[in-house]
Order: sequence, then structure tokens, then C-alpha cells
Amino acid sequence: MALNSHIEWTETTWNPITGCTKLSAGCRHCYAERIAKRLQKAGHARYERGFELTLHEDLLDAPLRWRRPRMVFVNSMGDLFHEDVPVEYVRRVFTTMEGARWHVFQVLTKRADRLAELAPTLPWPENVWMGTTVERDDYSWRIGRLRDVPARVRFLSLEPLLGPLPALDLRGIHWVIVGGESGPNARPIRAEWVKDIKGQCEAAGVAFFFKQWGGLHKKANGRQLDGRTWDAMPDVGARQLELPRLTP
Repeated sequence: MALNSHIEWTETTWNPITGCTKLSAGCRHCYAERIAKRLQKAGHARYERGFELTLHEDLLDAPLRWRRPRMVFVNSMGDLFHEDVPVEYVRRVFTTMEGARWHVFQVLTKRADRLAELAPTLPWPENVWMGTTVERDDYSWRIGRLRDVPARVRFLSLEPLLGPLPALDLRGIHWVIVGGESGPNARPIRAEWVKDIKGQCEAAGVAFFFKQWGGLHKKANGRQLDGRTWDAMPDVGARQLELPRLTP
């Protein structure tokens, strides 16, 4: 459990599911797969099966025990809407998020079709933000599936950005995260792609967050664009939610 995440747009990760299978172009050099295999070699109990999909039922209620409100990235090491995750298990994850209303949960999937299929059967409390990944223009169709989901905040992760996205349909989208691929064999990102997306976000009134340039040495390459960082968040952040009084 990463209570202090190094991901720039969140605070904590929660992984009641680990493992996944490759689906589209952005999955080729999956960071989660690299981490899982490293943890498997190190003998980490939760990664005995490496990157095979694994349900961790003992972690389902973990956020209910975290007293300090925080931003929580759900399944940084997998995909909640993977076709092999039972529907009832997805509902149990949502039940926890609904019960832990003092947190904001950021759920991200590449499986926008299954998301759209299950969305009408799930609770959508205001503290659940829902996003989909669009790494290349031929995956832009996922945005339409996301738009139909009744989440308070809908967001796009354009990471790893693998090509230009010249005509994003940002209707109903509240937040866009952009980032280059990192690690071995990272594919390049172009500044003109990022600047064009930023311009589209500004024109549509959508919050723009630039995460990183990426590359083999992502820290050295930094995350500045035009001489500054871009860290906008949606207007409906955690501090605006009605948080319960927590006893010590």
C-alpha cells in the first residue's frame, strides 16, 4: 500500500486488484508490469503471481480505516474494469468508496466499453472521479463511453501520449492529464502535441495537468512546459466535499 504516492496528481494508491493484460498501444511498456515482476523477484507476498490478475479481498475496506482525507488513485497496479474482475467485486470496491466519503477516489480504466456497460448498476457518489486513457487518436472513442458515466468528475489520462490528438471532444470532461512514456524503450513525446492539447483544454475550460516528459531518465527531463509546471485540478476538489467529523 503506497500511502505516499510519487504520482504527481494523487496522494495515495489503493490496489484491491493487481495485475492486468495488455489491451492497446499504451500497454506495450507497462510500468505496473515492470514493478510487479520486480516485486515478485523480491519475494513480495502480494506479487507471488507476478502480473497475473489477483484480487486482494483483505484490502477492500482499507480506505475506511484511513482517517485523514486524501486523494486516492484506485488500482495503480491494475484495471478495475478488466473483463476478468467479477462484477460483484467491482461493486464491492464502489461500496467502499461510497462509504469512505471523506476521500476522493480517482478510478482510471482503458476498458471504457465495460465501464459503460456496468456504470448504470454502480453507485456514483460525488467523491468518485472516473477517467479513461487515450494514448493515441484511434482510442478517442473511449471519451464517448466515459461521457455517459454519471461521475461528478470525468477525466482523461493522455499518458503515455503516443501521437497528436488534434480534435479532442472535451464535452463533459473536467480534467486532462498529459504525460510522456518513461522507462526503458520509452517512445518519444513531442512538445507540439502537448501544447496543442493544452490549447484545446483552455478553449474548453478544462483543467490541464502536465505530468512529465518521460524518457529513460524522467526526473532529469522534468515536467516543465513553456518554463513552468501545469498542475490544474478540477474545481470540485476534495476540500469542497462535505467531510465527516473523524474521531481520534
